[in-house]
Amino acid sequence: MNTGGCFCGAVRYEVSAPLTAVAYCHCSKCRKWHGHVGAYAAVDREGFRLTEARGLKWHSVSPTVRRGFCVECGSSVLFDESPDPKISLCAGSLDAPTGIREKVHVYTGSKGDYYEIADGLLKYDTFPGK
Repeated sequence: MNTGGCFCGAVRYEVSAPLTAVAYCHCSKCRKWHGHVGAYAAVDREGFRLTEARGLKWHSVSPTVRRGFCVECGSSVLFDESPDPKISLCAGSLDAPTGIREKVHVYTGSKGDYYEIADGLLKYDTFPGK
C-alpha cells in the first residue's frame, strides 16, 4: 500500500496496486505545469482511491487529458489520460517510502535548454509508440 497527496493535505490518495517505475517527461506542458520536468508513476485505476478530494481541481489539457491539482496549495498531483487503464501520479506527491525507481525520459526532443540528461536511463525524443 502506498499513500500520497498534496502539500497541504486537501488531496490525499491510497494506492493498493503495484506502481510503475518513474517516467520523466520533458515536454513543454509538463515543464510549465511542474516548473521543471514532470515525474510520474502510474497505477491501474482499480488500485487507486481518493481519500480526500476537497481541494482537487481538474484542468483539461485536451479532450482526453486532464491534470489534477490542489486548489488550496497548488500542488500538482495527478495526470489522467482516457481511455488509458492506468492513472498517473506525480511521483513527488507519493509519501515515502515509495518503493519505486526511475525508468525512462520521454519527450527529450523538446526538453529545456537549461539542463542536461546524463543519468543513463532510456531516452525517447517523443513518447514510445506514438
